[in-house]
Amino acid sequence: MRSVSSGKPVKPLNVNNRLISSWEHGHHLPPDEAAFALVRVLIEHARAQGVRPGDRTPGLLDESAWVEWLGAARAQPQSTAGVGGESESSSAVLAPDVLRAAAETNAPAGLNNLPFQTGHFVGRAADLEQLDSALSTTGVAQVVFGLGGVGKSTLAAHWAATRLHGCAPIRWITADSPAGIEQGLVGLATALQPALASALTTEALAEFALQWLASHQGWLLILDNVDDPADIAPLLARAPGGRFLITTRRSGGWRGMAIPMRLDVLAPAESRSLLATGTGPRGEGGSDADGVDELCDELGHLPLAIEQVGAYIAEAGLTPRAYVGLLADLPADMYCQGEEGRAVDQTIARIWHITLERLADTPLAGHVLRTLAWYAPDRIPRTLLESLGTQPAVHDAVRRLAAYSMITAAPDAVTVHRLVQAVARTPDPNDPHRQPHDISRALSDATAGLAARDLDNGDDPTSWPVWRVLLPHIDAIVDHAPPGTDTESTALVLNQTALFLAEQGFIARSTAYRQRALAARERIFPADHPHTLTSRHNLASAFHAAGDLEAAIPLYESTLEARERVLPVDHQHTLASRNNLACCYHAAGDLEKAIPLYEQTLQTQERVLPNAHIDTLTSRHNLARAYEMSGNGEKAILLCKQGLREAERALPIDHPLTLTLQSSLAGAYRAGGHLEKAIHHYKQALTGRERVLPPGHGDTLTSRNNLADAHHAAGSLEEAIRLHEQNLADVERFLPIDHPAGTQLRFTLAGVYEEANDPERALALYERALADAQQFLSDDHPDAHRATSVGDSD
Repeated sequence: MRSVSSGKPVKPLNVNNRLISSWEHGHHLPPDEAAFALVRVLIEHARAQGVRPGDRTPGLLDESAWVEWLGAARAQPQSTAGVGGESESSSAVLAPDVLRAAAETNAPAGLNNLPFQTGHFVGRAADLEQLDSALSTTGVAQVVFGLGGVGKSTLAAHWAATRLHGCAPIRWITADSPAGIEQGLVGLATALQPALASALTTEALAEFALQWLASHQGWLLILDNVDDPADIAPLLARAPGGRFLITTRRSGGWRGMAIPMRLDVLAPAESRSLLATGTGPRGEGGSDADGVDELCDELGHLPLAIEQVGAYIAEAGLTPRAYVGLLADLPADMYCQGEEGRAVDQTIARIWHITLERLADTPLAGHVLRTLAWYAPDRIPRTLLESLGTQPAVHDAVRRLAAYSMITAAPDAVTVHRLVQAVARTPDPNDPHRQPHDISRALSDATAGLAARDLDNGDDPTSWPVWRVLLPHIDAIVDHAPPGTDTESTALVLNQTALFLAEQGFIARSTAYRQRALAARERIFPADHPHTLTSRHNLASAFHAAGDLEAAIPLYESTLEARERVLPVDHQHTLASRNNLACCYHAAGDLEKAIPLYEQTLQTQERVLPNAHIDTLTSRHNLARAYEMSGNGEKAILLCKQGLREAERALPIDHPLTLTLQSSLAGAYRAGGHLEKAIHHYKQALTGRERVLPPGHGDTLTSRNNLADAHHAAGSLEEAIRLHEQNLADVERFLPIDHPAGTQLRFTLAGVYEEANDPERALALYERALADAQQFLSDDHPDAHRATSVGDSD
């Protein structure tokens, strides 16, 4: 089961449409009225921009509906998931001097990450000069488009590494999908501040990188293999201070975004020179040069094909003429891969076949290449190949594949061109190296290599860097392998990956992976098998997290019924299902169903677990919130006090759950009108969070805001002002200048100034807040009207 929180505060660097949608449905909410007002501001902003993440609550922004919804939403419960289920987001504790705002972070030396050297680069003089001219000024985006294998990436890497452009740092991002772009931004963020890798979620890291790019100049970002211009449009619009070099097969869709430049195949003389770099004396002018022109023509002057053939000729000791004879034995019509790029695919397939024929004395080489074909093309960890054979055999296969330019090998990773991968995983009954059963075996071994990594559920931040390395390769298998081929290993990888994605806030992707894992397990196992029930439970958790209670409740109900039938009543999985179903009923406002389930869960846990067990404390907290929502404040206070007492005895004083219970008890006291006691416990929570969390952390901001509001309610305006001013200073330092959190805090603080008879400061802050609000709120937003009327009256 997972620990609870008193609500999900608005975290710096991590506000997006998905989170707005979750708030709009009443989930993951901050615990106090001022923070709720911020939620309201952000929802209104989203709607003003045409974003409608879900209209299940169309009256949410009406004043009367808002007040009613606010009271119900504050009592939202926390769900648990048992073994294999979701875990509460974890955060590593950073020393206050470690975390720096993006704008205040300087790029250290050695930040360049070009993925390969271009030692065999030939020709392209006119193309290089065109790039020199186009990228001579800041704020430019240059697109290089052309066929796959024509050398777009090589040209970009060579220009970046050898020309006097003056850009620093140079960052390379494989931008073939939104996930790949985000992964590249994460890499930039963690290179800038390594300590962030286990402290921020993937989405927050990407946002940090975007803020850094937006606030610095002189950098060069290479976006390689862009599939859809729309994927990078927000990045280009947001970061005008550097230069973008983009490679793609797409010739259209760039108007108004970037300057397009077509890259053609090599000129005949350049083809000969490139072939010579790989063949040595058998190349351009050597004694064995007979057949060079014919061979280059046969290869279509495609750089990728020429490099691979040159490596083959050098390794096999052949002449160009002899290789032409090998190609003649493999007619092109045997290798049709579809109309788009057909000639290129045919060429690569014929080269691939000839090379593997040569590697017949290293039979593992073909299997290694077919296995690599299922992963993402770049930076495939060599550890994923360990199960394919003995260490010497695997190393030898990798070495020989690299010698023939089929792959690029580094000490810890390998890279395969995506065209080679596409051929290697496409069955062809006419090719002995691409028989269907061999390709199926390679898919199975690729999946097993990931499953063997003993993946956790992502709740330990120290595992996040490892997850980010593996995630592109997991995504690649999901994209390329039909669901009907999924095995239990696939389902296991999907399940664990879904938990990590949920931990990082990617609810939609997490849900899709859970659905696929459940489909696989329902096909492989009986309906009441533990693996099937785990996947059903996890899918329900995903729907729950997304606010889709109509989908979550039936799944939880069926899972609980099955677990009560096949497992002991006090089994942890049974308890998790019962608790989560109670949470769903609670979220749906059905307290008559929720409270008995909470009570039954807590009674069982108190019988079989220690009083201070995390699960017991979680259930006690959830039941307390349900009691408070039902109007039974005394019971809520009693349970919170009991939970806090047990937590303080068994857990560190600054444990996140201890601090959460402090805050929850304070909230219960405040709801009951006990302001003095509420202030005491809010202070305890704030002191602990200031001690263990970095300045500007969302939990710290929430605690300080809660305490300020309590002082405000008690009439202590001077103390409320001091706390709000401290919060505003942190927000201005750690969040973007136009972040809506700053606007909402200015409205709040201005109102307190006004009550404290300080109209001059109130008016100045209202005017600033109004100016900010007009950047992201609709004209009829109530806060905008409030700011205008107060200013006029003063």
